[in-house]
Amino acid sequence: MLEKLGEAIKKATDKIANAIFLDKDLLDSIVKGLQRALIEADVNVALVKELSDKIKKSAMDERVKGIEKKEHLIKLLHDELLKILGEYKQLKLDRKQNIVLLLGLYGSGKTTTISKLGNYYAKRGFRVALVGLDVHRPAAAEQLKQLAEKHKLNYFIDAEEKNPVKLWKKYSKQLKDYNLILVDTAGRHTLDKELIDEIKSLNKEIKPTERILVIPADIGQAAKQQASQFKDAVDISGVIITRMDSTAKAGGALTACAETQAPVYFIGTGEKINDIEEFNPGSFLARLLGMGDLETLIEKIKSVTEESQQSKIQKNIEEGKLTLDDVIEQVKSMSSLGGFEKIKSMIPGLSDVKAKIPEGKLESQEAKVAKWEHIVKSMTAEEKENPELLEKQTSRIARIAKGAGVPTADVRSLIKQYKLLNDMIKSGVGNADMSEGMSQKQMMKFAKKFGKKMKRF
Repeated sequence: MLEKLGEAIKKATDKIANAIFLDKDLLDSIVKGLQRALIEADVNVALVKELSDKIKKSAMDERVKGIEKKEHLIKLLHDELLKILGEYKQLKLDRKQNIVLLLGLYGSGKTTTISKLGNYYAKRGFRVALVGLDVHRPAAAEQLKQLAEKHKLNYFIDAEEKNPVKLWKKYSKQLKDYNLILVDTAGRHTLDKELIDEIKSLNKEIKPTERILVIPADIGQAAKQQASQFKDAVDISGVIITRMDSTAKAGGALTACAETQAPVYFIGTGEKINDIEEFNPGSFLARLLGMGDLETLIEKIKSVTEESQQSKIQKNIEEGKLTLDDVIEQVKSMSSLGGFEKIKSMIPGLSDVKAKIPEGKLESQEAKVAKWEHIVKSMTAEEKENPELLEKQTSRIARIAKGAGVPTADVRSLIKQYKLLNDMIKSGVGNADMSEGMSQKQMMKFAKKFGKKMKRF
């Protein structure tokens, strides 16, 4: 997302850092490149001009000289870009029962976002319930039901009832068992009086702890008007921006929301259930600059792995040994994250890796994992825990292949994958304590090893 903008910012900082003299011509070149990239990302022209003026003024300040001036300029650029992106604010869900009302116009992606949020928090130990109160769009109830069932989320939907307040009252007693309730509401083509009245009546009845507006990134700077209108009408507490992966206008939507003082809690980065992440302006900017974002990567891994499974795998990693079940979970998690292309920008040192995953590679990987699951089911408990037993025993491999209904080559492929991941852990990559943060040296070691392994993967 916003790759051109990231490249332009990196180019600007490199030019400043490598310059012997910061003269007017060089400064004009740097500022013009930044202006072009920011405007292409649909950032408000007034904000772009304000940033440009500050850079020029700072560069001409005779009180700061030499290397200090270059460092000062780079820091100024970083700080001003952070201001444009807005303040980092997390969605607080610390009450006994948290009720989140999701609002938005038609086509914003509310229903899909609710299922993503539900999955995100369910993986973090919340007792989540999805409630469908969009009684106007015929397909809304069915869509929410299908998404909830597919991802094993609890839901409360009645496609026959056409009064959203009555619907809420019908389920309110059952919802007492849940500590996070995500409510899907109706949309319209515009924020008209009818929609405002409906939201206000629901707000009065439900008493939500959060009112979140869902906005698609492809509306760009128009997000400012939409966020302002909803804030004035129903006092939204924050925003989720969807479709961040598919538009050049994402910069406009992000900066527009920041201007309205409506914090962006999450961004949607794709169509899959795990394609949602907390929006942290500092981490987001770090990724744009190619500095990686391990914190978001770790959060994404939590989103694709059950809490109990996370603890088990973490224990095995700390002991320096995975089982075959762990390997399959890790490979499935990688597919769910979108593979190497999707996560390399989050790993320090890998954002500039040019190797691409061939088209259709992830689909073939998913089919391979399905085969591997059948293979593991044909193994004894001892073989699952100690796959080294299989390396030189062709009779065991033949027996397992026959039981799973696959060629022996598929069994050997799984063993190879096991060795690959286990070697990474034994070599020390898995022993870095990410919860406490890696040193720069550890990060580079991790990035280098991970890159090599992923190319072979």
